[in-house]
Amino acid sequence: MADPIALFEQWFEEARAAGEPEPEGMTLATCDAAGRPSARIVLYRGMSEGGFRFFTNYRSRKGGELGEHAHAALLFWFRTLTRQVRVEGAVEKLSAAESDAYFAARPRGNQLGAWASEQSQPIAGRAVLEARYAEAAQRFEGRAVERPPHWGGFRVRPSVIELWRGRDDRLHERQRFTRVGAEWVEDLLSP
Repeated sequence: MADPIALFEQWFEEARAAGEPEPEGMTLATCDAAGRPSARIVLYRGMSEGGFRFFTNYRSRKGGELGEHAHAALLFWFRTLTRQVRVEGAVEKLSAAESDAYFAARPRGNQLGAWASEQSQPIAGRAVLEARYAEAAQRFEGRAVERPPHWGGFRVRPSVIELWRGRDDRLHERQRFTRVGAEWVEDLLSP
C-alpha cells in the first residue's frame, strides 16, 4: 500500500525541481458559521506529525472560520507537471513552541508585519498599516520580535488525500486515499 504523505512529498520535490513557481502555494478552503465556503492561497510550511502546516493571524477570517469549524480542504496545483493534490481533514492549532520556532525563523519585516496587520479587518487606508508597522518597528528596536499571541500555526490532519495526474484525452489518473483508523485505503477514481 502506498503512503499518500510520502507520495505528496515526492510530488512536491519534483515540482520544485521542475521549476514550479511557488510550489508551496496552496488553496485553503474553510466555511463560516452558515456553511458558506471561502478560499484563499496560503503557504504550505512543511509536515508536522503527519499534517500539513500553515501559519496565519488567528483573528483573520480563516482563523475565525477554523475556530468555528475545525475542518478544511487544501489544494496544490503543480501546473508544470500537470498534477494536483487535494487534501481534506481536521484542523488543529500548533503548539506555542512550534509557532514560536517558525516565527523566529521568519524575516524581521514579516515578524513586524504580524504585529502591524489586523488581518481581514477594514482599515481607513494604507497609511494606517504603515503607521502600525512603524510603531511595531520602534517597539522592538534593538531586540528580537516576539510572536504576537494572535499569530501562529495550524495543522491539517488529512483524512482524505487525492493525487491527480493530467493525461491525454481527459483520461486523468485519480488516486484517492482515505484514512480508516491508522491505515490508508486506496481507490482509483474515474476522471
